[in-house]
Amino acid sequence: MANLQVKLGQVTLRNPVVTASGTFGYGREYEGLVDFRKLGAITVKGVSPFPSDGNPVPRAVEVYGGMLNAIGLQNPGIDKFIADEHYLPYLKAIPCGLFVNIWGKTIEQYAEVAARLEPYKDCIDALEINISCPNVKEGGAAFGTDTRLAAAVVSAVRAATTIPLITKLSPNVARIGDFAQAAVDAGSDMLSLINTIPGMSIDIERRQFRIANRTGGMSGPALKPIAVRMVWEARKAVPNVPIIGMGGITCAEDAIEFLMAGANAVAVGTATFANPSAPVAIAEGIGNWLDRHGLESPAQIVGVMQD
Repeated sequence: MANLQVKLGQVTLRNPVVTASGTFGYGREYEGLVDFRKLGAITVKGVSPFPSDGNPVPRAVEVYGGMLNAIGLQNPGIDKFIADEHYLPYLKAIPCGLFVNIWGKTIEQYAEVAARLEPYKDCIDALEINISCPNVKEGGAAFGTDTRLAAAVVSAVRAATTIPLITKLSPNVARIGDFAQAAVDAGSDMLSLINTIPGMSIDIERRQFRIANRTGGMSGPALKPIAVRMVWEARKAVPNVPIIGMGGITCAEDAIEFLMAGANAVAVGTATFANPSAPVAIAEGIGNWLDRHGLESPAQIVGVMQD
């Protein structure tokens, strides 16, 4: 039987399947629905220095090939995340890895959240830096679409914490490899990709936008070919850096595509809305596939499609 354990730099996971940020709440929401012992890690919703109510409703809609969401990074803020029993105190005891997604509106705010979490490094396996946020000091340009800004965020967070860092890359760039390299050069230990792609949906009978924010992030199966390609390109740029691939994974076969393209692990997101136990089923499916092919570890297929 295959051993599904994977090493992502300093981080060792039971298996290569984690939950994607924004799709699994803060873990507690899935208690009783998912056996956490069968997950590699949980990635919680993004945490910022301040509480955020997010965007007005409606802010999620199903579309062909996936869904659009404009939740707006709703979260309780770092103070409540640390102190409230529903958040970090609960997460400390989960029987799998813990990744905490962080964000801010300025470089200083990213560093602030990282510094506040440093005392909890014994229970937090990694911080995932969401660089798809707009930089209010730079006229709203997303950190993740400018290599200089992306590197500045990662560098500031690296200086604020010793917790391993994952940089979550935006797909809204022409050369993903340049951003992968910039993040790694600035101190990121790992990469995750891809984040959602902006989209829009219109109710033609009511002549209204189906999301109050007008645009939202597209996720789901339609993204998978784009995401697989970007993981493949990122792996070429940073051959030895752990990568977590995501985008439209609904089954073990999807996950295996990402591994073959160069991902060391995968994140499952939108699929959990239809089937909360999807991440567990995908992990089990990867093991079954490896057994059928006489393989002992996911590492044996990572990057096999690299030239």
